[in-house]
Amino acid sequence: MELCMEYGCTSVNKYGEELCGDNVVSMTDGDYTTLVLADGLGSGVKANILSTLTSKILCTMAANGIDIDECVETLIQTLPVCHVRGVAYSTFSLIRVNNEGRGFLYEFDNPQAIYYHGGKCVDLTREEFDICGKLVYKSELDLEENDVIMVMSDGTIHAGIGQILNFGWERQQIMDHLDRNIKDTMSARAVACLLTSACNDLYLDKPGDDTTVAAVKIRRRINVNIMVGPPVDKEKDNFYVSQFMEGDSKKVVCGGTSSQIVARYLNKPLRTSFDFPDKDVPPIGYIEGVDLTTEGVLTMRRLLELSEKYLSINDLTPKVFTKQDGASLLANVLFEEATHVRFFVGQSVNVAHQGLPIDITMKMKLVEKLASNMRAMGKVVVLNYD
Repeated sequence: MELCMEYGCTSVNKYGEELCGDNVVSMTDGDYTTLVLADGLGSGVKANILSTLTSKILCTMAANGIDIDECVETLIQTLPVCHVRGVAYSTFSLIRVNNEGRGFLYEFDNPQAIYYHGGKCVDLTREEFDICGKLVYKSELDLEENDVIMVMSDGTIHAGIGQILNFGWERQQIMDHLDRNIKDTMSARAVACLLTSACNDLYLDKPGDDTTVAAVKIRRRINVNIMVGPPVDKEKDNFYVSQFMEGDSKKVVCGGTSSQIVARYLNKPLRTSFDFPDKDVPPIGYIEGVDLTTEGVLTMRRLLELSEKYLSINDLTPKVFTKQDGASLLANVLFEEATHVRFFVGQSVNVAHQGLPIDITMKMKLVEKLASNMRAMGKVVVLNYD
């Protein structure tokens, strides 16, 4: 069983501020994932500059294997000093972990990270260090399948102060909420969204502080093959489909002609649903041996819209799609379930599109933009053209 790391974050700005004082940067290099959440002093522009510098410097240095002492010393020497408070200050949480779940977490003045393990939230063992006069905590990580590490800015524990709650949302209450609501099938981004959304509710949609949650999850690798359009050379149909059907992966077909080619290759009937869960998205189809069959360009257009929304760190709508139209079903497979996606993009001109404002260039642009968005989600995406 092959495991891999995924990460995601969501964030809300302090009410009335255009810029967020928190910043999250993540990098994947080989087997290692590095993620930093930084919270700059105050809010607005100054905080944004401090957190951006902190997260980018720390993440780049840690990803290159530089010792944490040197990372913190570089930060102290680099951050601009606030002329009002006389300090250069940004808190941080730094995670560096490999695909086997082994690594470390360093924390400086952020709320303690929450470790979701075995179906419940628990505390990590923390070791205290004095680095350049700053108290930094280190936790060794040895994660198992479906474990999640959540790091957060202090907007989470301040949620609700003076409004719904007298003293904010205490750590144990946060952990109890997560215990009740996290499911093993949730992606890292869905878990981060779950907590940020709850904080925003406690703030009554007017956050008193920048609130950011980032999650790193170790999960089983899930491959998805998606076929979009038939190949230019009809003689290659069978070879093209045989490659698409190879391997232990979920199979998705987009487009009427593609569906007919796959059904013919498998010698199975192609059935079409007559349900319209969404009037703007054509109905799905069914082929035995294929996990999902949808219409082509219109469904892909809607899927691209959903990917933009899913990718936005400020969007707090649930990341699991409950609607049963083709685009929503496809979004669940590609955004929530998949870790590795392989596109089979046929470049044949569809005769059914003659006279319509749809051409092969439009389809290519849709696929390439979608692939770009999925890479930004942390997916491994490969494009095969034929």
